[in-house]
Amino acid sequence: MHLANTLAVVAALVGAAIAVPAPSRATMKETSTRLRPRQDTSSPYLNTAAKAKGKLWFGSATDTTTAETSDVSYMTIFNNSNIFGQTTPANTMKWEFTEPTQNNFTLSAGNETIALAKASGKLVRCHNLVWSSELPSWVTGGNWTNATLLAAMENHITTLIQGYGSSCYSWDVVNEALNSDGSFTSNVFLTNIGEAYVPLAYKYATAAVTATGADIKLFYNDYSIEAPSTKNTAAVNLVKTIKSYGANIDGVGFESHFSTSYYPTTTQQEQAMASVAAEGVNIHVTELDVACSSVPCSTADLATQATAYYDTISACMGTTACTGMTVWDFDDKYSWIQPSSNGGEGNPDLYYSNYTRHPAYTAVYEAIEGQSCSVC
Repeated sequence: MHLANTLAVVAALVGAAIAVPAPSRATMKETSTRLRPRQDTSSPYLNTAAKAKGKLWFGSATDTTTAETSDVSYMTIFNNSNIFGQTTPANTMKWEFTEPTQNNFTLSAGNETIALAKASGKLVRCHNLVWSSELPSWVTGGNWTNATLLAAMENHITTLIQGYGSSCYSWDVVNEALNSDGSFTSNVFLTNIGEAYVPLAYKYATAAVTATGADIKLFYNDYSIEAPSTKNTAAVNLVKTIKSYGANIDGVGFESHFSTSYYPTTTQQEQAMASVAAEGVNIHVTELDVACSSVPCSTADLATQATAYYDTISACMGTTACTGMTVWDFDDKYSWIQPSSNGGEGNPDLYYSNYTRHPAYTAVYEAIEGQSCSVC
């Protein structure tokens, strides 16, 4: 989804409750991002630290459809399992990539990410099976009945889960099904099947996982559920509905796309996580990034960005049910948030385009360790 829309929703949901602290280092000289290029793989190590504290991973998404996986500097960092112990394919397991025409399945692009993960000892969150976006035209423009679209959806879910098998630690079965007011997002599935398409997707996924004999976790994934809100409550109710169908759901993914203008506090995020955890499921932070208001990031924005990262990681570390944390890629050069397409906002990741680290990297490590933030 477009960042501007995401942030508008975040603002509407958490509004006046969001505390955006003033940078504590406002008198510092402007920080230059024009540093000498190098691949910073030095300690501290985020994945090593997270696992030592009992979490499954600290990870990063990657996108094999871009030049990043042929970029030696990028891959030097990505392949370091001390820094990243998990990955998510940003695009290549989505419907338009995996079933471009009906019953013509192409799993090779997704397998590229799995191969990268296996080569560097990473777990894979597979993403995603059913979503409103990145659908091929045969799905969006099909002449469907309830029965025929259910059959196509079941076939797609079953084929991908069984095709990728135990290479997937988990699947985001349904992605972003809810609007900010808790209603269902309009899409071809809602139009032809109704709201039941969500729990039925989990019912098909549960059967497919059982057939593999593997322990593959099933998640729901969404944005703007990271603070107490109508949408967070709707996500909790969705978990209840899925379970009422006799289907399995193991967790909820908190996407966590924020900016230096809008982000929830640690307390707000802990409250939102607690609401989900009360249903007996886990939480993953799945797509964390924090865009600066302009590029290059000002000293003030870098401090606020560090605070937003710190608060999110602190919330996960303080919540037993939050078992893993993932950033939505780690290098500004390849981020989906580019100033040219997002009103000037950008540089949302932990590494600058020259592969040196934002102060937020230090903030993440300090949050994992339970230390005060020295760069916020």
